[in-house]
Amino acid sequence: MRKHGVLIILPILVALIVYPLSPTHLQAKVKKVTYIPKPGEYKYTFGQHKPVLSIKPGWIIETATEDCYDGRVKSPLDIPTQVIPPDHDNPQTGPFYVEGAEPGDTLAVHLIKLEPARDYGISSYFPFFGALSVTEYTALLHSPLPEKVWWYEINREKNTVRFKALSGNFTWEIPMRPFLGCLGVAPAHNEARWTVVPEAFGGNLDFPEVRAGNTIYLPVNVKGALLFMGDAHLVQGDGEIIGTAVEAAMKVTFVVEVIKSWKISWPRVESDEYIMSVGSYRPLEDAFRIAHKEMVEWLVKDFGLEMMDAYQLLSQVGVARIAQVVDPNYTVAACFPKKYLPEGKLKTPHNKLKSISIR
Repeated sequence: MRKHGVLIILPILVALIVYPLSPTHLQAKVKKVTYIPKPGEYKYTFGQHKPVLSIKPGWIIETATEDCYDGRVKSPLDIPTQVIPPDHDNPQTGPFYVEGAEPGDTLAVHLIKLEPARDYGISSYFPFFGALSVTEYTALLHSPLPEKVWWYEINREKNTVRFKALSGNFTWEIPMRPFLGCLGVAPAHNEARWTVVPEAFGGNLDFPEVRAGNTIYLPVNVKGALLFMGDAHLVQGDGEIIGTAVEAAMKVTFVVEVIKSWKISWPRVESDEYIMSVGSYRPLEDAFRIAHKEMVEWLVKDFGLEMMDAYQLLSQVGVARIAQVVDPNYTVAACFPKKYLPEGKLKTPHNKLKSISIR
């Protein structure tokens, strides 16, 4: 049936993941739900919006996101600053109200599938944006670099995008590594934040590990969490130094779980190989410190290491990723290899959520 623009598809049987208080062998019917935003339904702040859909942990959700250009750049000749309305950057799908999520809990979002919704991606240089130019935060007297647009054609068979130089005939095929540039919940303190901002609620992290197969953990600040997503990227180098990745509209399939009474302060990510803590702030050193302080505290609280031992071990085996250095806050991730964790201590729902597949 269709209700509020949402198509409810025949339920399928999968294991209901309830962590950590309920029996792990509980079986339940889990729905597969599709929500595709219509024009005018995208959001341009995190927080302060009514939910578009109420979802339950374990449901498989199929949705779609628009590119960071609000879908307004339709050809290589379109100039982003001339066609995008003011404050329409990074349109967000959602928010989704997650039943059972309350302040003090953690929302686990497992990304099952990310697929380009169109046959192209777009990158550009925006004046007063980027790491190597005068910006609104790096105030200098010289003019910004010229606005440029690069059009990337997708080769689905090769799973690549094609870079074409604007000057000369140089081209190159780049493997696609799709991820969501934005994934966040409603901020704390009843705030609404611009969709270009990353902070403790998640948001515009531009972290390539927010990808299919990984689980993202977000602190719940309001009842229902209010989950937003958007700004998908087909590929991006560390730092996103020009200010944009290869930006694209995306088909997204995900599943969520609520982790009761597991309170975190900043976003976390889990892959099969790493646990990761994410910090966003300026200057870059403070984003680095937040991420690594959070990792030390995670190793202490959940894995039983003494603080100085955790600090020492992270210093020797940790990997630091600079996600982006262009947004109002910079983003750094502290990555800890799971092979060095104390055996039997990892108790997150990543593997259970990963086991849910589309029939």
